Amino acid sequence: MEKIRRIRNIGISAHIDSGKTTLSERILYYTGRIHRMQEVHDEKGGATMDFMDLERERGITITSAATQVTWNDQSINLIDTPGHVDFTVEVERSLRVLDGAIMVLCAVGGVQSQSITVDQQMKRYRVPRIAFVNKMDRVGADPDRVYHDLEKKLGLNVVPIQIHMGVGEDFQGVIDLIAMEAIKFQGKDGEKVIRGPIPLEYTGAAEQARHKMLDDLCMFNDEMMEMLLEEQPIDEEMIRRTIREATINRDIVPLMMGSAFKNKGVQPLMDAVCDYLPSPMDRSSFARDHDNEGTEVPLASDPDAPLVAMVFKIVDESFGQLSYVRVYQGCLAKGQQYRNARTNRVMRIGRIVRMHANDREDIQDAGPGDIVALLAVDCASGDTICGNGINYSLESIFVADPVISLSITPASSADQERMAKALSRFMKEDPTFRVSSDPETGQTIVAGMGELHLDVYIERMRREFKAEVTVGAPSVSYREAPTVEAEFNYRHKKQTGGSGQYAHVIGRLIPLSQEDETTYEFEDNVTGGRIPSEYIPAVNKGFQAAMKKGPLAGYEIVGCKMCLDDGTYHAVDSSEMAFRIAARDAFIEAFKKSRPCLQEPIMKVEVEMPTEFQGPIVGDLNSRRGIILETEARGNYTVVRVEVPLAGMFGYATVVRGLSKGMATFSMEMARYARVPAKLAEEIINRRREEDRQLVRK
Repeated sequence: MEKIRRIRNIGISAHIDSGKTTLSERILYYTGRIHRMQEVHDEKGGATMDFMDLERERGITITSAATQVTWNDQSINLIDTPGHVDFTVEVERSLRVLDGAIMVLCAVGGVQSQSITVDQQMKRYRVPRIAFVNKMDRVGADPDRVYHDLEKKLGLNVVPIQIHMGVGEDFQGVIDLIAMEAIKFQGKDGEKVIRGPIPLEYTGAAEQARHKMLDDLCMFNDEMMEMLLEEQPIDEEMIRRTIREATINRDIVPLMMGSAFKNKGVQPLMDAVCDYLPSPMDRSSFARDHDNEGTEVPLASDPDAPLVAMVFKIVDESFGQLSYVRVYQGCLAKGQQYRNARTNRVMRIGRIVRMHANDREDIQDAGPGDIVALLAVDCASGDTICGNGINYSLESIFVADPVISLSITPASSADQERMAKALSRFMKEDPTFRVSSDPETGQTIVAGMGELHLDVYIERMRREFKAEVTVGAPSVSYREAPTVEAEFNYRHKKQTGGSGQYAHVIGRLIPLSQEDETTYEFEDNVTGGRIPSEYIPAVNKGFQAAMKKGPLAGYEIVGCKMCLDDGTYHAVDSSEMAFRIAARDAFIEAFKKSRPCLQEPIMKVEVEMPTEFQGPIVGDLNSRRGIILETEARGNYTVVRVEVPLAGMFGYATVVRGLSKGMATFSMEMARYARVPAKLAEEIINRRREEDRQLVRK
């Protein structure tokens, strides 16, 4: 049990370009995992955790990479996640299996758009975190503004446990408010941590900050509150214990600072990970017991209990599938047989490896809290692996719907085969990457989370599978939705000799509010056996089948609550098929009466630019139907937050570079779906109908 208590499973998450990968590189160096630090844009090979060629060329993280390091006799499983919203599923599945996280924030940028998404993901999986304000050496660094942003924009109870000594070029180090010491970093790579007395010019600020820290912490410790009121000295041990308990309970977020690039502040952050973030024994995990009506059962971090482990990520490689697994309970041993709860099939574990980015090390077994990978095991992302005598499943991973699609055509028949192989692998690896075939054109349609997301997969297809493809213009995933309630009373009757078909359904279509996350609901109000209960699921399936392609422009229908209130059946001629057909046709009839509208994805865009370029960039955003939400001045730079329809954002990266002489940066993420203006909706519908007519002529 002591071994489990000394494990930390942590992830590093942040907005793009906040310094996550640089920070993980420092952690690997100081823990002795690597012997030379490399940078994200290093010509000698790039950062260790960015092991894909594409990651090194573009200077971004595309896939989450796992490794294990040791610090203060504690075993730390570390996952570096992407910052780009296009690869958000990598963050989702990592946070699902982690016990704690480091949330990295840029000292200049503060809380940015993707920081908000990461915060929501951490809250979704109830992950305790430490906030680390990075890039304190940059001009314009303002940790106080970052602190207020965390409280105001994210609603977090932030407790600074360090204050800074200087900012920008004058950044020397930090003051530890718990031990009341100044911490400086010396040596070629900042490997020497020098602790000493606080310089005189910072003593007043340090005393004031410590007093505020104790004030915040005493809310979670009655004994500390009494000692504060009696003005008794409070020892370090009590402060650390209170911070740990409040962090694990997610009551507070300790705030630390430094500059990973300048090798300052990383070692105290590692100490804090060991001191304040939970071990697997401090986190409560639950599973559903399918042998007992799906009741929720707690899992114990006990190596002797039956195995419960979760497959959270899979990667297809030339020698077979690599499955990343987090063990929650029991022991996963090489050569043993376990059951996949989803497929109910028994699997034999051939090889277990511990990952270090793209390198691996064979191990014999893995216990509670371990994050390892299995080789050549047939399973899917989100599967639960169970030991003998139990039938448990763990809560799966949240997967967002794709917002952009484009068509791809292979250059030759040989490319067709290679393309199919690539698409099959990508779909298996990434649940946000979808592939479908247009029944009218026969074209292959790929859908994803953004232009960059699809661009990376098409590039990987060419490089890894040697599949040459022609890419069609990107298209927006519009949706059709009802706006008013509509009734239906539909009778399906067909007599063709022998037994016929008869089904009669009566009910209402009710629009769901746009704030509602569910896109479809079904309500059965039939009483007295007017429609036999065995036909009700067929009605539900018929409604859902009709929603796949709307009558307006052939897009998916969302936002419908279908109420089945009444109907009739025939003792001989009624069947499941008849009720399914009746429901499908009744839905289309009701939907046409519900004054349907088109909806489009609206993106939340954040543009950071030198103030001199603000005019032309804001003017361009307005021309793209953008609505300015807020403008913030940061020294010589201005940050504009705006909501823009996705349809207006294609190719924006090139345009914004041209308008700002290459000095502006922007990030974009999905915000919501909104109604398309009537005139524009008419153009989209007419264009779709014209495309359909041309297909018919061909």
